[in-house]
Amino acid sequence: MAYPDDLLSENEHVVVHSHPHFKMLIFPFVALIVTVGVGIWLGILAKDATAPWDLISLIAIGAVGLGLVVWLFLAPFVRWRTTHFIVTTDRLIAREGVIKRTGIDIPMSRINSVQFEHGLLDRVFGCGTLVIESASDEPLKFDDIPKVERVHTVIYREVNDNPYDDYAPPAATGGPQQTEPLPPQGPPPRGNRRR
Repeated sequence: MAYPDDLLSENEHVVVHSHPHFKMLIFPFVALIVTVGVGIWLGILAKDATAPWDLISLIAIGAVGLGLVVWLFLAPFVRWRTTHFIVTTDRLIAREGVIKRTGIDIPMSRINSVQFEHGLLDRVFGCGTLVIESASDEPLKFDDIPKVERVHTVIYREVNDNPYDDYAPPAATGGPQQTEPLPPQGPPPRGNRRR
């Protein structure tokens, strides 16, 4: 789902838009499978109960199972789906929540440094934690960012805004794209060279 263009300022473009990595949904999916499995097993056992208790048992098992599915699976899934991490050409945007919606915008000009952290499990899944130090007192941590090293590089490039280090993919013709040469560094050479 793309970030709404009407919420962007003029000449601002989305560079990265992602939800947290699907790693945060592994436990909810396991909980869903276990809940459904245990509910079916208990439902089979409840069918053998005497006449009034079999129906009461099935209703109770269904109600508890539905509550567990909502609490352990549906709520984390909605939280994942409504959490957005966006990098634009002008700012970094984080939004989350459904009923209580929270968000933060950090202008690129206010970002002092960008770091990433990922342990072994994060490296297996291809995600990590992004640490943004801005003009605020505490650094901000964004967990479970997919392709965190790529996002780190994109933010670094947007913060520095150096046109000579921007990467552009090869042209549609299939050949390498021509880039402008770097400006000369250092003082101009002294004297004339003889040819």
